[in-house]
Amino acid sequence: MPRTPQHPTPLITVLGASGFVGSAVTAALARRPVRLRAVARRPSTPPPGPAETSVVTADLTDRAALAEAVAGSDAVVHLLLADGGWRAAENDPGAERVNVGVMRDLVGVLRPDTGSGTPPLVVYGGAASQVGVPPREPLDGSEPDEPGTAYDRQKLTAEHILKKATAEGLVRGVSLRLPTVFGEGAAPGAADRGVVSAMARRALDGRPLTMWHDGTVRRDLVHVDDVAAAFTAALDHPESLVGGHWLIGAGRGDALGDVFRLIARTASELTGRRPVAVESVAPPAHAPATDFRSVTIDSSPFRTATGWHPRIPLPEGVRRLVAALDRPGHDGR
Repeated sequence: MPRTPQHPTPLITVLGASGFVGSAVTAALARRPVRLRAVARRPSTPPPGPAETSVVTADLTDRAALAEAVAGSDAVVHLLLADGGWRAAENDPGAERVNVGVMRDLVGVLRPDTGSGTPPLVVYGGAASQVGVPPREPLDGSEPDEPGTAYDRQKLTAEHILKKATAEGLVRGVSLRLPTVFGEGAAPGAADRGVVSAMARRALDGRPLTMWHDGTVRRDLVHVDDVAAAFTAALDHPESLVGGHWLIGAGRGDALGDVFRLIARTASELTGRRPVAVESVAPPAHAPATDFRSVTIDSSPFRTATGWHPRIPLPEGVRRLVAALDRPGHDGR
């Protein structure tokens, strides 16, 4: 990232810094000697570390507030997501304003550093599901995108806006398409609401773990700390990434039946109770087709460009998650 005589230390701004992935990225960046600006809709406490961290509370759908929040940034990590996640995109008309409108405003308000003239770097948190129903295994990012949900269409639209602004020289954009991310929250109120955490909560509550299939459907599961490391790797190696989208994944393709049984065993070991049952149940009528298709991700292009690779094995990640959820007073249950 560019540095000027006036500001020899780069300023990195994280949008959505209080969210599940955003808080993990913010915590990872706080361990670096940078200027860090953590922006979110609710107040938060700066994570520990040598970074010069400031916390900004703002409604980023307000263009003026967004412009103030990112002013002077050398790099912006865009992890803002409408409340309610993918479900909100289906039912809440305001979700598009967050998921698409903020990106449109962001590329309009960012300006090159006056000392270097280099456009600011924007690293965006996309989704591997933007491709739609997976046409093959593994996915490597070269597949045509045919998003099947409102959420994925909105994520893809935001990515297209970023790519267009990059081509016009307004920003240097990089999109990281994320897999199924799981793990313990890095900050209060930043709990994971995905399927792995949902099943961990059920296991700790003594309830059966249910699947809408026979358990052979696979997901590419990556711990949130490894995902945070992917964002820091992109910030460190933007040259070969700018203008493209890059898939992040472990490449394992974990069968969900095996994952759920691992969760049940881990909860049993930590609580001393018998493992809960893992059962197949009839799917609801609203279940999307993607829930019944396996996803494995080949992230070798990103790994080659940055040297990143996931370091946390699935059993370790599940144990850390279950232990965190089992702590008294944890806000994820």
